[in-house]
Amino acid sequence: MPGTMTAGGKTPPLVQATFEDALAKLPDGYVDGYFGNRSWGVTVKRSEDGKRTWLYGEERSGTDIVSFNLYRLAGPGPILKPCEMSSAKVIEFVLGFEPSTAKAASRP
Repeated sequence: MPGTMTAGGKTPPLVQATFEDALAKLPDGYVDGYFGNRSWGVTVKRSEDGKRTWLYGEERSGTDIVSFNLYRLAGPGPILKPCEMSSAKVIEFVLGFEPSTAKAASRP
């Protein structure tokens, strides 16, 4: 299915594992950071049962966004569901996003 990532799908296993590792390192809640030399604000929420991770990011001085859900259901692997964008854009963002070391004092 277009726009999805599964263990047996089109995303190479190494890229999938690297993506999941990078996503796991992002903190829950809101964090400021950088992607492509631009400032971003990102919110990550994880379900209590660990079966869903939601990410929404906004470019702070522009109009670009990144948004997706990652589902870990019964089956061969996780399913990535980007929100009106390509899986490639989502994967590139998660792999390249660098959270700020300073904790955000307040959300803009």
